[in-house]
Amino acid sequence: MSETYPLQRESEFSWRIEPTGKMRVPGIIYADEELIRAMDDKVFEQLCNVAGLPGIVQAAYAMPDAHWGYGFPIGGVAAFDADQGGVVSAGGVGFDISCGVRALRTGLTIDEIEPVKKQLADALFRQIPVGVGSTGRIHLNDKGMTAMLRGGARWAVEQGFGEMEDLQHIEEKGCMAGAVPDEVSARARKRQQDEMGTLGSGNHYLEVQRVAQIYDQRIATAFGLRENDVIVFIHCGSRGLGHQIGTEFLKYMVLAASQHGIELPDRELACAPINSELGQAYLGAMRAGINCALANRQIITHLTRQVFADVLPKADLTLLFDVSHNTCKVETHLVDGRKRKLYVHRKGATRAFGPGNPDLPETLRAIGQPVLIGGSMGTESHILAGSEKGTELSFNSACHGAGRAMSRHQATKLWKGRSVVDELADRGIIIRSPSMRGVAEEAPGAYKDVRAVVDAAEKAGLAHKVARVEPHVCIKG
Repeated sequence: MSETYPLQRESEFSWRIEPTGKMRVPGIIYADEELIRAMDDKVFEQLCNVAGLPGIVQAAYAMPDAHWGYGFPIGGVAAFDADQGGVVSAGGVGFDISCGVRALRTGLTIDEIEPVKKQLADALFRQIPVGVGSTGRIHLNDKGMTAMLRGGARWAVEQGFGEMEDLQHIEEKGCMAGAVPDEVSARARKRQQDEMGTLGSGNHYLEVQRVAQIYDQRIATAFGLRENDVIVFIHCGSRGLGHQIGTEFLKYMVLAASQHGIELPDRELACAPINSELGQAYLGAMRAGINCALANRQIITHLTRQVFADVLPKADLTLLFDVSHNTCKVETHLVDGRKRKLYVHRKGATRAFGPGNPDLPETLRAIGQPVLIGGSMGTESHILAGSEKGTELSFNSACHGAGRAMSRHQATKLWKGRSVVDELADRGIIIRSPSMRGVAEEAPGAYKDVRAVVDAAEKAGLAHKVARVEPHVCIKG
């Protein structure tokens, strides 16, 4: 338990830091006692810093998987009101803009996959570029780049990468409105011109998984999930373009902060008033970055379908849902009894709309949004559904993954990539990666217990558990 930051226990799964110093609102952390004890004090420090930003509404939140990030804690959520001097923060979105996860049903069972599992792993590894600096077969000139940044997954489908039905099961129907491609620099465009349809590195992956356990049969049936079904998780983002946007606008916001009368407790929290010229420029570029990530996952989906069609022609890959993690989105939420238009930052957190939300596709509206929680390459992942209670708890937000328990540098001191691959192979999990160092950095032991994270999210009321899935093939950056 933190000695520096006094935590008040509100419930078994909710903790509060009362406003002190320059905090404008409290900090709220959703976690059980064990997760809280394991959190670095830096999480609480960053949460308190976020709570001091201009125009913040209600509270600064941290999800059960929260850990130290850049400016905002990863797993951090905060909403700002533009009419109250609210700000937009590049650090509150993150460098990998719209990093996210999509889940595909395959129409297959694990018994149909097992005889060709190695062949499938090799084919996916050949077809989908992965790793640091990986490039694909698509080259975008400036005109094509502009169209992609404006159109997102819708552009990808129009180019032949997928089906129009896919768009109904993607946030924003696959295209983020308000994108301004002209705000994306030439440097960012150049970094992305050959990276569409690539997984990248770090914690990004493509996994072939088995539905190992159903927690809620009614919702699982609505999601089209049964035990022993095979599904695919794709986890990636906006690659070099998103990183460049974040890098550039963080610098601009640091330089401009004093002009707007903003005192930064940490330069990594650089921000700009939403209604300022810089704030609007960042929002336009960031939304273009979201579209880049949506298009990227859409192209990878198409490539994955091609592999399954070759190896397992019976497969029918349909999209369950696609969620983004690192975003700022304009949403209407009830605060102090009235509806307010807010700019909701989610940094390593997942939007988790509950039943009845009009922004959900009609097929899911009565059930709630699928919330996709990725584990590490050797541990389970989870599918949840947004809850009605979540809107009052965290602006309809939930955790996004297991959350790191140690740095990548620490992980490489404890594990060797080859031994991790061999150990997972003994458990029936095939890993394909271009980098053994990258595998060591992402060793399962470097992450928190994802089941504890998911249990805390459910018991806090953020989302409702639906299914647990286990990896069988992992294509790893």
